[in-house]
Amino acid sequence: MSDPIRDFFIFFLFLLMSAACSVKVSGEKSFDQGGGGGKEGVEEALPVELAAVGTGEIRSVLKFTTALEAERSVDVLAEASRRVVELSVEEGDVVKANQLLARLEDGVQRSALEKAETSLEQSRREYERQKSLWDQKLISEQVFIDAQYNFDQAKLAASDARRELEYTRVRAPIAGTLTERMISLGDFVSLNQKLFHITDFSSIVARIYVPEQDLSSISVGTPSEIRAPALGDGTIEGHILRISPVVDPATGTIKVTVAIPRGSGLRPGMYVEVDLVTAIHSKALLIPKRAVVYDNEQTFVFRLKEGRRVERVAVVPRIQDSEFIEPEGGFEVGDEIVVAGQSGLKDGALVRLPGDPKPTATPAEKSRAS
Repeated sequence: MSDPIRDFFIFFLFLLMSAACSVKVSGEKSFDQGGGGGKEGVEEALPVELAAVGTGEIRSVLKFTTALEAERSVDVLAEASRRVVELSVEEGDVVKANQLLARLEDGVQRSALEKAETSLEQSRREYERQKSLWDQKLISEQVFIDAQYNFDQAKLAASDARRELEYTRVRAPIAGTLTERMISLGDFVSLNQKLFHITDFSSIVARIYVPEQDLSSISVGTPSEIRAPALGDGTIEGHILRISPVVDPATGTIKVTVAIPRGSGLRPGMYVEVDLVTAIHSKALLIPKRAVVYDNEQTFVFRLKEGRRVERVAVVPRIQDSEFIEPEGGFEVGDEIVVAGQSGLKDGALVRLPGDPKPTATPAEKSRAS
């Protein structure tokens, strides 16, 4: 065999050996890839906490804040320009209607009244004398008419004099509590000057403005709960006293007047929180709001199924408060729902509870469970 032929034969054997090695290496690589696929398909359970659906009382409440005011609250004004000579009351006193609060100088008015009453008595006697003569047909009709006219004028003058004297007596126009005294003894007051302020604490109300879409859920007599932060955590029971017949077109609200019970300890001007209780369900299914997941405008919770898997269930609220929702349906007492860890869950997800071992499942097991 010549040298070129030998060299070619050696080169050809080298190529065959190289090709065989390449096929072997390629086959081993393909086998390794197929053998490791099981670990990549393992599903890990997500830790969650559960709470059972129970029953209890739930209230549907409309919440408002406002300042209290008294419906009967008046300023007492001076009806004469005089000096104050007597004060009968002080701030904080409870007064009755028409009770004397102060007295102004009245010397001029007393003298005028005495003159008017004297003139009235004289006119009355003259009238009676002329009437007797008229009955006997001894005087003319004109003389009798003049006497009657003078008597009537004297009565009017006496009435005016008594009224002017009464203007020097400052009296309470309503019953209530004297909340402000603006004058002192010896002050000279002018006509229509403010002297006192009286508030009837039994007429305290809370005025709130309810959106028109909530009008159908309230009526006169609807109960309310009033809380005054200044008085602590106590709740005072009230009710709707009046509902305005018109809607404010600028705000789309309706003025509602809430009555405050007597002896509540509340005062005009006090800041309060008003809750209108529009519905009370005593044996309602209760779903904690902390279990709810929001998806656009819909609400859901995750309920535990067999095999430590959860299902996503829509929640349609019937009524709700600050902590719970009463659903329209779809739940039963004892249903276990996820209240912690639900943010990363999906429908059919595998979960584990506190104290559980850390379970896993393959895709095939997951398919069988679902």
